[in-house]
Amino acid sequence: MPEIVELAERPYVALRGTVPMDGISAFADRMHEVIGWLAAREIAPNDAPFFRYEQIDMDAGLVMEIGFPVDDVHAGEGEIVTGVLPAGRYATATHHGHPEGLMNATRELLEWAEAEGLEWDVDGDKWASRLEIYRSDPREVPDMADWDTELQFKLK
Repeated sequence: MPEIVELAERPYVALRGTVPMDGISAFADRMHEVIGWLAAREIAPNDAPFFRYEQIDMDAGLVMEIGFPVDDVHAGEGEIVTGVLPAGRYATATHHGHPEGLMNATRELLEWAEAEGLEWDVDGDKWASRLEIYRSDPREVPDMADWDTELQFKLK
């Protein structure tokens, strides 16, 4: 069931890239680069990994980040970027099932929020502001049909 939550600022470290729609899986497979970058600097993530979409353009591709929240702001290098997810109110819902079902789960969350009269804190396409937080560890839950993924959209 969707809900509204208040979240504090969340510094993060991520790999950023522009990928075609059919390249999301290959880009996600590069998560080990973020893990290696963090490990080399002895920085421990403080929450589950996420996908962050900044731009969705069917022709030009997706501008997205894959990364982890961390305790402090750090300097990135190369394709590794750092930033801060802003504090504030978020519409959120958890999807249980294969990540292929996230499109429908996202649509349901957006429909719920619009029925509630909520306003998005985004310029442009609200779908492009989606944050997917992968709560299931593939080492512990190898069957993707049993994964829990949290969706978050920033509200005004």
